[in-house]
Amino acid sequence: QVQLVESGGGSVMAGGSQRLSCTASGGTFSPTVMGWFRQAPGKEREFVAGIRRRYGTTLYTDSVKGRFTMSLDNAENTVYLQMNSLKPEDTAVYFCATATTIAIRMGTDNYDYWGQGTQVTVSS
Repeated sequence: QVQLVESGGGSVMAGGSQRLSCTASGGTFSPTVMGWFRQAPGKEREFVAGIRRRYGTTLYTDSVKGRFTMSLDNAENTVYLQMNSLKPEDTAVYFCATATTIAIRMGTDNYDYWGQGTQVTVSS
């Protein structure tokens, strides 16, 4: 069992940057993969980025490649999402999640635990 808490959300102007964090607690931190997802009103929850904890390898959805960077600090049980060159289309509630898959997978059904979400609003 892992409890996840996201932070760092807020409002930012288009072209700006923001960093989200997600800290795990409440149990053994054993997931193999950490992921970031986002959900905008009327939209499906979509994969944004994922990282393999053991190796640090990452996977990004096409729409954020070159703009977002995911990283982790295993010692602090924390993952980050650095978001640069933000666009209004990035506006969504961002969630972190854990998986026990070997590879990073993009489907929500692969993830076992979810944070409460943090709102990111990008204004033009």
